[in-house]
Amino acid sequence: MITTEKRNPESGIRNPESGTSFPVMEMFYSIQGEGFHTGTAAFFIRLGGCDVGCHWCDVKESWEAENHPEKSIDEIISEPELSKAKTIIVTGGEPLMYDLMSLTQELRNKNFKLHLETSGAYPLTGEWDWICFSPKKFKEPLPEFFSRANELKVIVYNKDDFRFAEEHEKHQSDDCVLYLQPEWSRREAMLPLIIDYVKQHPKWRISLQTHKYIGVR
Repeated sequence: MITTEKRNPESGIRNPESGTSFPVMEMFYSIQGEGFHTGTAAFFIRLGGCDVGCHWCDVKESWEAENHPEKSIDEIISEPELSKAKTIIVTGGEPLMYDLMSLTQELRNKNFKLHLETSGAYPLTGEWDWICFSPKKFKEPLPEFFSRANELKVIVYNKDDFRFAEEHEKHQSDDCVLYLQPEWSRREAMLPLIIDYVKQHPKWRISLQTHKYIGVR
């Protein structure tokens, strides 16, 4: 389990002092479609707000936090409790724009396993069983994620993304699992290149957005 302390108001987090409510775009119980835990059941909490600005983002509606209702921690927790979920994935947007310590503590009190999906652009807060670190060229990640990530997932939109992946591989811990994932709209062009790359660099694995192939959220 990875635990981080609460950050002070100078950390760059939007609500570092309270962390008692969050803009929630959506919450749903589904199947994890990407990375190490592909194919497993999980409850997703997608927070609104992101300033990373990936032009190929498939949830751009998450970017503006004010477009999404604020929910208290109690309101958030009540929904996964109604499902059979054992694992909760906090994603975005960019969830680390907010201090997640109080939220994760309350979820852990309910015996959920907690996974985080982040670009690493903001300081790490919260208590986590698994961290998926997916750095983007559009906003430089913080160095702390190089040692704390369980999984490095690089989205491949063009050939230069292989160079970008190699730059980040150099800094990751030895037990971090490495993934290359084709950007969905470019999958037919990029997947053959990824296959060839992984065959030449077998430390890497291929991640696919399997939830889109099987037709679930």
